[in-house]
Amino acid sequence: MIPTLPPEVVVIGNAGIDTNVYLPGDAIDFSVEANFTDNRDYVGQAGGYAARGYAALGRRTAFIGSLGEDYGGHQVRETFIRDGIDIRAIWTDPAGTARSVNLVARDGSRKNFYDGKSHMWLQPDLTRCREVLAGARLAHVNLPNWARHLLPIARELGLTIACDLQDMVRPDDPYRADFIAAATILFCSAVNISPEELATRLLAGRPDRIVVLGLGQRGAALATSASYQVFPPPPLDLPVVDTNGAGDALAVGFLTSYVLEGRPLEESLRRGQIAARHTCALRATTDGLITAAQLEAYAT
Repeated sequence: MIPTLPPEVVVIGNAGIDTNVYLPGDAIDFSVEANFTDNRDYVGQAGGYAARGYAALGRRTAFIGSLGEDYGGHQVRETFIRDGIDIRAIWTDPAGTARSVNLVARDGSRKNFYDGKSHMWLQPDLTRCREVLAGARLAHVNLPNWARHLLPIARELGLTIACDLQDMVRPDDPYRADFIAAATILFCSAVNISPEELATRLLAGRPDRIVVLGLGQRGAALATSASYQVFPPPPLDLPVVDTNGAGDALAVGFLTSYVLEGRPLEESLRRGQIAARHTCALRATTDGLITAAQLEAYAT
């Protein structure tokens, strides 16, 4: 079914099934064969968190990406349909649905083991993708290899292009070069690199660009050609049980506020931080991502 109205935002990336492994202690005991953990499966990955995040905020959302014809793929499709997400541009990956195994410590920190299946060589249907992108205002782009082929189309159609570069360890990474060049708004984690140096490199030659950096427990930074500001985490009385999806929520909250609602930059950054902080209180689920009413209540 073709939606009556075009989407406001199109999420381009990988969605799939995450398996979170919650460790009972501070480390894995490799001296024994078995460790007893709490293991939970749910619809996740960057594309899943982002698409469901916009839908939870009440935005008209479409998703472009691949899924397998398997149990995980059916779970993602059914979940997106329930959320009202436009799935016309989902196609089949013969290798199956993307997966992640995330080891989560008691403080909510995690190590991710990512299986993107065929994303390095899949080719999207560019005609169908153009149909879905037409009329949208925002393209929220993650990093599957095939997504770089959609960047010129989004630019031609006049969408604001925002790319989530994930964890950055070197600003000159050739894999990310196309995504960096295409985007007006960039998000990334800077916990493993100097954030000031990274911001300077990403802003070089782009006076129109906005860079949002996740700083972990230190909060987030907002960088433009005019300023570099660090914002501490919002003082919300919520537990930190799982940091998976926090960066996606930061991007979703910021982009909804700034691009779709026209709020000022600093207010939009704060609202993105609130969305991220809310996500950190969720344990192995994207069902409870922040709603517009919750975000408004936290922000006031």
